[in-house]
Amino acid sequence: MDKSLIAATLGLAMAMAPVAGARAAELKVIAGGGMTIPLKELAPQFERTSGHKVDIQFAATPELIKMATSGNPMDAAVVPVNVMKDAGARAKFAPEPTTDIARVGFGVAIKAGAPKPDVSTPDALKQTLLKAQSITFLPESAAGAYVIKVFDRLGIADAMKAKTKPQKTTGDIPKAVANGDAELGVFLTNVLVAPGVELAGPFPGDLQDDLIFTGAVATDSKDKTAAKAFLDYLKTPEAVTVIKAKGMRPG
Repeated sequence: MDKSLIAATLGLAMAMAPVAGARAAELKVIAGGGMTIPLKELAPQFERTSGHKVDIQFAATPELIKMATSGNPMDAAVVPVNVMKDAGARAKFAPEPTTDIARVGFGVAIKAGAPKPDVSTPDALKQTLLKAQSITFLPESAAGAYVIKVFDRLGIADAMKAKTKPQKTTGDIPKAVANGDAELGVFLTNVLVAPGVELAGPFPGDLQDDLIFTGAVATDSKDKTAAKAFLDYLKTPEAVTVIKAKGMRPG
């Protein structure tokens, strides 16, 4: 085995291993709403393995930027890359390159059992959106900003405003579709895979894009070693398995 790989593996193991008499870190992490499902499973696994505690606040991009720049205690972030494009937010994290954790594309969801509309081409997606009585997504987010960009490219932005039922959290999007409050959910595909809804299909052709969630250690973290260990854990085979199972792609 490559010596550098052995050293990295040992370093991660040492950072995560509970040490008798050592103080367990209590990590405060901010994360994008699209990472809610995988991180709610991975954080407890990390806690059991490392002895550290992880408190995660999930939010959309505008709120994440506010959190990062608020001055409140923070140890790490797993956020859309858009957060790191904000100069004020980026300044609150270590200058080293961020670590890409997961990525996911966009799609359209319907209520389970409803006839599947055609979204296989840009024109088909356009007609499906125009025919829908209502749509739902989370406009105030990085993913929502991209959805709006797609509407603009299709030339239907104004028409969509009139029929959009905005949500405040990612989890509310599939719920609104499942209970009939909205005909279509338009968002990240992993968010749209939920009870009571079915994926009609991904965005077609060059309308498709990935939203990347990246990790970084906060400059003012009091437990930088533990914070880095948490981010390193999200790159382990165990974590990758969970990320894939939740409808995302690692890295």
